[in-house]
Amino acid sequence: MNPMISRRVFGLLALALTACAAPRKRDPGLPLLHLPPAELGRPLSLVQRLSVRRLAAIDEPPQVVDVLLEADAASLRLAGFALNQRVLTMSWDGQALTVQRHPLLPAQVEEKRILRDLCLVYWPAESLRQRLPEGWLLRADAGGRRLFDADRLALSVEFQGSEENGRVLLLNLLEGYELLIESKLQGP
Repeated sequence: MNPMISRRVFGLLALALTACAAPRKRDPGLPLLHLPPAELGRPLSLVQRLSVRRLAAIDEPPQVVDVLLEADAASLRLAGFALNQRVLTMSWDGQALTVQRHPLLPAQVEEKRILRDLCLVYWPAESLRQRLPEGWLLRADAGGRRLFDADRLALSVEFQGSEENGRVLLLNLLEGYELLIESKLQGP
């Protein structure tokens, strides 16, 4: 592959995987909720397409990454692909986050924020509430979740279909991005 194209693709991939991970200077960002896989309460085996847009550039086309996500009581495993190459592998056992990165994957890709977003979408609301810092509030119902910093909406998650076989729209107002997760159950 042409090195110039590779750099551009990996730059775009950085946006897609981190979804503008660096919070604005005046905001502390969302809490890094890293819940143990055992609290997920069910196995996951999903094929996903992630489409990410910065809210400040909502008219631009989204950046897209394909992901394989698996989880059971012992661990969560994620593999991210771009241009038929694996660019990121993550494994989380509730204690340690193990990561393998493609050499061209930009440093802005923050695996801790990726894990946080996964927890906010898939882990039970009650488990998330128990780990929120003081001043944060999570409201949840069958259609989605809303995370508040005091009385200010910081993040919303909208379920369209089921979490495992449908679409999830995550809107992170605090850190400035929109993430559309399109999932299908992996298997025969």
